Amino acid sequence: MISLTDAQLNAWLISFIWPLTRILGLIMLVPVFGHRSVPKHVKIGLGVFITLIIAPTLPPMPAVGLDSWHGLFILVQQFLIGMAIGFTMRVAFAAVEAAGEIVGLQMGLGFASFFDPQSAGQTLVLAQFFNLLATLLFLAVNAHLLLLGVLADSFRSLPISPQPLSASGFYAVAAYGSTVFSVGLRLALPLIAILLMTNLALGILTRSAPQLNIFAIGFPITLGVGLIALDITLPYFAPQLEQVFQNGLKAGTMVIHALRPGGT
Repeated sequence: MISLTDAQLNAWLISFIWPLTRILGLIMLVPVFGHRSVPKHVKIGLGVFITLIIAPTLPPMPAVGLDSWHGLFILVQQFLIGMAIGFTMRVAFAAVEAAGEIVGLQMGLGFASFFDPQSAGQTLVLAQFFNLLATLLFLAVNAHLLLLGVLADSFRSLPISPQPLSASGFYAVAAYGSTVFSVGLRLALPLIAILLMTNLALGILTRSAPQLNIFAIGFPITLGVGLIALDITLPYFAPQLEQVFQNGLKAGTMVIHALRPGGT
């Protein structure tokens, strides 16, 4: 007959529950895994599977009861750490979507929108296209595996402990969120330049031939030039998106180091 003491049962539970909480916090926000179309039981199952692989390699857990206030405090901390890591990669995808929004508005496709279940709001078609392109490249370059590697390394860089997290880590997360606009504008800049020259040419044409109905011919010209420019520049998006993913992974590592007690 197998008998377990309360201390042994508590040690087994904390060695599984606390890492699982950090992993589920990441899965909740990270692209692809955290999409609303993925069933909840699949997300939980994936988190349990990853925990079963990572848990045996973790350092010893603090001797804190799971049902104590300190245990609850550690549980909340692990969830926040996982969310911080997942947020950094979510920001990378938000930048790609912002680039699609900017290009779509410049092309005159502001009316072509539909409901996006992930953001629970209206999204431009071109922004959704950029998002799908980024998702395919994210899986093609194995960035999802690299992200899981960053998560596994976080248990060594930022081990589970009852010490409070450093506030500088959360400032780092907020600061990285500001890169959505700069990175999105950088991705959309080639198309913006082409469409700007097109609009300037249409403005000059209107001044030289006022009898032309610019509202009737301007929209199809702008849309056609935008689609042609998108087709030409699309192959050059891959290295740019790959660089965005690499920056997201580096930002996740920086956030982990900044969350250490004392910010060291």
